[in-house]
Amino acid sequence: MAQVTPPQDGRIRGAISKRIQQIRAFVGDAEPAALAVITVMTVSLLGALIGFLAVSNWTILPFAAFLGSSAIGWYRYQEETAYVIALMMTVSTILILGLIIVFIFRESIPVIQYESATVFGVTVPGLRMFIQPNWDAVSPPIRYSMVPMIHGTVMVTLIASAVAAPLGVSAALFLSEIAPSTVREIVKPGVEILAGIPSIVYGFIGFTVLSPWASDQFQLTGQGSYLFVGIVVGLMALPTVVSVAEDALSSVPESMKSGSLAMGTTDWQTMTSITLPAAFSGVSAAVLLGVGRAIGETMAATVMLRGVPRLTEPLTNAFYGQETLTSLIARNYGEADGLQMDALFVAGVILFITVLVISIGAQYIEWRMHKRLGGEM
Repeated sequence: MAQVTPPQDGRIRGAISKRIQQIRAFVGDAEPAALAVITVMTVSLLGALIGFLAVSNWTILPFAAFLGSSAIGWYRYQEETAYVIALMMTVSTILILGLIIVFIFRESIPVIQYESATVFGVTVPGLRMFIQPNWDAVSPPIRYSMVPMIHGTVMVTLIASAVAAPLGVSAALFLSEIAPSTVREIVKPGVEILAGIPSIVYGFIGFTVLSPWASDQFQLTGQGSYLFVGIVVGLMALPTVVSVAEDALSSVPESMKSGSLAMGTTDWQTMTSITLPAAFSGVSAAVLLGVGRAIGETMAATVMLRGVPRLTEPLTNAFYGQETLTSLIARNYGEADGLQMDALFVAGVILFITVLVISIGAQYIEWRMHKRLGGEM
């Protein structure tokens, strides 16, 4: 992570101080009656949250008080009420995310303790889940290894990235730099519509069309192939890559392109030597977001894979597909209990951490792009 320089640190503290002053001014300028309504809204919403977490039958009462006070505030003190409701929704979003994180980590603790291993006299919680290749939730000794599913997820993600990255960047470059405006207005919405197609539809097409064809052509035993699952997931991630990469390429200042053309370069030379390098951070962020989509894809993998939690032989064999982290959860959550259910939460924790790291990386890369091009942050 880049080190924060003193000027940047001063700007951050100044922004925080300005926001605090705005809140104080808002509270100080509000009428006593408005403050009373805001207080009732805040207390009642907090009470509704506590009642919800406690699974209380009385949760409806504070929630009704919140709705009633919000209606009164909106009618008499619309500006103050809108400000408070917006602040509450923002805080609620962060709180819900925090509760989800706490829940999935808490539920995964029992199986992490069960799969502990001792290394040089030190007990490492959950170590066996990442060093042994066997998953067996039926016959003793019971073992819950994440290695086969992590391997399957990596295989599908690599193949999907190999499909989505070059196609997506090429399509974004065409839409941003080559296509006429009329073509761009038609093609770009069409590409984005692909993101609205349910993933189960992609998986069904892959299961009924690609998998039988692959079994016949490559003489595979049964259906299920990391190769074709990766292709389907790559096509699903394509709209994300195209949309974000096209925005990054379009944000390159026109003066840079015009200056290059004025030096006598061709359009292709300008695109490869000016536009792409200048927007490299944004294009990289687009690819990372597409990778995040591939990692988290569930239904296509669940429909097309065999559902056997074991490694392929050899490990690089992409023509057979067993299981991924997402398909493991989707296939077993209905009948799992005890430690097996906790193991599914471990798979969720792994997915959460992986996608979180990728999202932060994409945001950081996009921030670097704006900073490099002199954009607003």
